[in-house]
Amino acid sequence: MLNEIRGLHHVTSMAADARENNRFFTDTLGLRRVKKTVNFDAPDVYHLYYGDEVGTPGSVMTYFPFPNIRRGRPGTGEVGKTVFAVPQGALPFWKERFQKMGVSGLKEEELFGEKRLHFAGPDGDGFALVETSDDDRQPWTGNGVGDDVAIRGFHSAAMRLRDDGATGELLKFMGYSEIEARDGVKRFAIDGGNGAHRIDIETMPNIAHADQGAGSVHHIAFAVDNRDSQLAVRKALMDTGYQVTPVIDRDYFWAIYFRTPGGVLFEVATNEPGFERDEDRAHLGEALKLPRQHAHLRPYLENTLQKIDGAAGAAA
Repeated sequence: MLNEIRGLHHVTSMAADARENNRFFTDTLGLRRVKKTVNFDAPDVYHLYYGDEVGTPGSVMTYFPFPNIRRGRPGTGEVGKTVFAVPQGALPFWKERFQKMGVSGLKEEELFGEKRLHFAGPDGDGFALVETSDDDRQPWTGNGVGDDVAIRGFHSAAMRLRDDGATGELLKFMGYSEIEARDGVKRFAIDGGNGAHRIDIETMPNIAHADQGAGSVHHIAFAVDNRDSQLAVRKALMDTGYQVTPVIDRDYFWAIYFRTPGGVLFEVATNEPGFERDEDRAHLGEALKLPRQHAHLRPYLENTLQKIDGAAGAAA
């Protein structure tokens, strides 16, 4: 069993409109845009990162906004819901805020003894807020969201699978333990994790496979401290039979990828070097940053990428 993984690092999804996506995460959710860059494999598409002040691993939601992409069809073999942690008693604030801002898909429920508020993103993305009482992570505040209610980072990610057996065993190999099961959902967690250390699996054997598009999660990334830890994880996964990519430099972290038995794409990303490697903390997410191999495209990209209104998100 691995002991290098700390919990989630980031969650990456797809969107249809960069401006609308940016507005939702900075204005509606009150997160900070910590990086504005481009997709390594499709440089004419943004890669936008949102999180806390510095993009702490476990807080970062990222997006590829593909112009005119069709909306995804929910199903199995995907992350169906990304869940954020908020302080105890914060849900009434968020429900009222979402109602005033026209956010759709609002539904309150309780799962594993935790109160949660479900809501949808601009492309039908599945999200929820969960009240937690023991999360001491420091939030980004602003746009009318105070410290007493602000998002702390991820709480969990929930996968929809036709069969949970093989993926459950994989999570256990990665250092997770099954801690609870209720109403068709199994919860896995890492003891002493980074706050974003829970994975829920909902087994849905009669549901068709998801068809990815706008609003779909492209992959979820798990955090390790450094490159040595990442190499240890890679070797262990390959020794177990998984096909794992070589280490890829993503400028703000190093990444490896592999496909899980349930069909979900997993990444293992390093906590180093972080988002301050090419911008100072006060101005994270403001300038368009390009990977070295795409630097020569700057004049073209600055003229063709959709202009994003507003700043990266202002602190209160």
